[in-house]
Amino acid sequence: MQVKKRSVEKIVEEQVRQWQLLQPETKKVQDPLPVVTISREPGSGGQIIAKKIAEEMGMDLFEQEVLHQMAQSADMSSRLVESLDEKGLNVMEEYITALVHQRHLWPDQYLRHLLKVIGTIGKHGQAVVIGRGANFVLSPEKALRVRIVAPFNSRAMHVAKQFGVPIHEAERRITHTDSNRKSFVRKYFNADIAAPLNYDLIINTSVVGLDEAAAMVCAAIGHRRKAGGHSTGQTSQFTAQAV
Repeated sequence: MQVKKRSVEKIVEEQVRQWQLLQPETKKVQDPLPVVTISREPGSGGQIIAKKIAEEMGMDLFEQEVLHQMAQSADMSSRLVESLDEKGLNVMEEYITALVHQRHLWPDQYLRHLLKVIGTIGKHGQAVVIGRGANFVLSPEKALRVRIVAPFNSRAMHVAKQFGVPIHEAERRITHTDSNRKSFVRKYFNADIAAPLNYDLIINTSVVGLDEAAAMVCAAIGHRRKAGGHSTGQTSQFTAQAV
């Protein structure tokens, strides 16, 4: 579903107000919940899982199209950044500068806004972010990076059923979307979207149900909270052998 610009502007204003109201509380919390980034293969159920996680953990949900609209608008991205205090703004800008140099990025206007949008969300924490390469923007110490996958045939059957289209049309849509997402990550982050070391959890939904997948991520969030928000630096891949 296409997100209208006006509705995204409303989302931004509501989110900024919410952050402003919560600031006195979050300052008392040394290690807030991490941001959960959801990268997903089309048809794997990643968006459904993201919504389940946000509902279960009481976290904000930022969908791909909303992030895209925010990054396209200098006004909206600037409004989000204004929600940070001076210290938070300086830390974010320093981190983004370091990220650009480390990854040898050549950010155009869109990427600059996208980095600020995702960086601001990362500073506030307690959010689930779908797509737009968020796992390449936020540091592993501040984010739980999740990749949702499934075999091509399984994803095609799911898309065909969901949208009521023939299987060949579902396969075409998946191939097209897969290609676009790979190209986006390669263009903006010089990275391979499918490389396993870019993620902390990789869940195969042909083996694990969507509810169970969401529960796994919530359990991982709980583990991170107990560990003080620090990543172990290890990737856990849930496959048929591991379940």
